[in-house]
Amino acid sequence: MSTVSTDRSVRALLKQGIARLRSANVPSYTLAAELLLIHVASRDRTWLYSRPEEILPGPEAEAYMALLDRRATGVPTQHLTGKQEFWGLEFEVTRDVLIPRPETEHLIEVALDRLAVREIRAGRKQTLTGEGLDILDVGTGSGCIAIALAKELHGARILATDISQAALAVARRNSARHTVNDRIGFLECDLLDDAAISEVRTLLVGAQQAARLPGNVSTVDVPHSRQFDLIVSNPPYIGRREKEALMREVRDHEPEVALYGGEEGYELYADLIAQAARTGNHVQ
Repeated sequence: MSTVSTDRSVRALLKQGIARLRSANVPSYTLAAELLLIHVASRDRTWLYSRPEEILPGPEAEAYMALLDRRATGVPTQHLTGKQEFWGLEFEVTRDVLIPRPETEHLIEVALDRLAVREIRAGRKQTLTGEGLDILDVGTGSGCIAIALAKELHGARILATDISQAALAVARRNSARHTVNDRIGFLECDLLDDAAISEVRTLLVGAQQAARLPGNVSTVDVPHSRQFDLIVSNPPYIGRREKEALMREVRDHEPEVALYGGEEGYELYADLIAQAARTGNHVQ
């Protein structure tokens, strides 16, 4: 168990934190120590290195040591701070959702690129606002993909689905935080479950008119045909047979329903692709 040294300066605490996490073989231990110190002090990175002699109050220093101990046991930094950056936005994360990864930002880039190509082929202006587009995000988790697209495509309507009620609660909070909840509806269902999606007739027209529909849907006008212009997904892809080889931060702390796609890792893909073929107007 870590104890607070007599020197509670920012420099000394950070040095102690880095040493503690390095000895516990924590990945990116310097970054983790920085983020935890910034979190308990409610400051930013500029403060961290511009005020090295500043003395932290005793309770904050003790809180930092407690977080270091938890991080040393494998608890992800994001679960300790309750947040993670994605696409330049800050998202709430809990044990109920997969922690957004930087690599997933590539999915946003590809989606925007595909939509831009479609506009060019149709002879329309290349300024993409998303006007008239209906987008479906399957397995939304924290809502990071749907929310990032909503920020980029101000005219688009988005439906985000997940099998987990707890994950949808986090996604809704993130949507409200980034003020896009008037353009994103959330639905609890398994992949593209036809019965559940067929219940979607009107999704949330505004936060003030939020209503609960069958399937826990919050509302935006989704076409009755249930045809979407773009379907995006970052589905589970790890095989259960690989579980013991995963980092403890992932294996022991992230939701299994968001990690494992079957024994091999790809078992649910066939259903997802078949359902997408019935649900989407394919973007070429």
